[in-house]
Amino acid sequence: MNETLCRALLQARLTEEDVAARLQVDPKTVRRWLEGRMPYLRHRWTLSALLGVDESDLWPQLRATRTRPEEVRAIYPHRDAVPRGVWLRLFGSAEHEIGMLDHSALFLAEDPEILTTLADRVGAGVRLRICLADPDVTAVEQRSPRDDGSADSIRAALALYESLPNGDVEVRLHGAILYHSIYRSDDQILVAQRVYGLPSGRAPLLRLGQPSGLGTTFLEECARIWAVAERKP
Repeated sequence: MNETLCRALLQARLTEEDVAARLQVDPKTVRRWLEGRMPYLRHRWTLSALLGVDESDLWPQLRATRTRPEEVRAIYPHRDAVPRGVWLRLFGSAEHEIGMLDHSALFLAEDPEILTTLADRVGAGVRLRICLADPDVTAVEQRSPRDDGSADSIRAALALYESLPNGDVEVRLHGAILYHSIYRSDDQILVAQRVYGLPSGRAPLLRLGQPSGLGTTFLEECARIWAVAERKP
């Protein structure tokens, strides 16, 4: 029973039927809210405004959801602030799979030690999946940042990744408009954001641990784009 909501209705001299009529819902729905069920967002906002009470007072569990999720291990103000050692540990710790979804991921491909780390993991039997923007798609530079998403940058990155030794390596080319780039090593994920008008290296980055809400959403995005991306000839 949501006793806070019950008291707020009494103080406002509103019945279940009054609230149902104001919010255009069934009175049974209001009764379920009083019994403890949380309303949808639009109903919470309308109801809290109607009662003159903050929604977090009516539903204290919302306060917990506003804290940083446990899977968020670190937040960097921009990608260039991520220590090089973080990238090396990310890829070097992989035991099953490494994945990249980016425009070019050229900043990684140009680092010899990172390429060596990737080669070592491939040699140890780790799967490597790289999904980059198709450099031959019309207007590639309109959908990608010029600092790492130009056709020339993508081709340069592809040439470097092709230098990796034979193994369980697959490169695909996508035509998606990316709002972030995702780098995965087993259950660890780095998510680099995109900010309009800023170079990729200036945008924020999240480091996630064992995927739950956030991580699962990003991994689902990777899977959808990978499924429709074309295998590199």
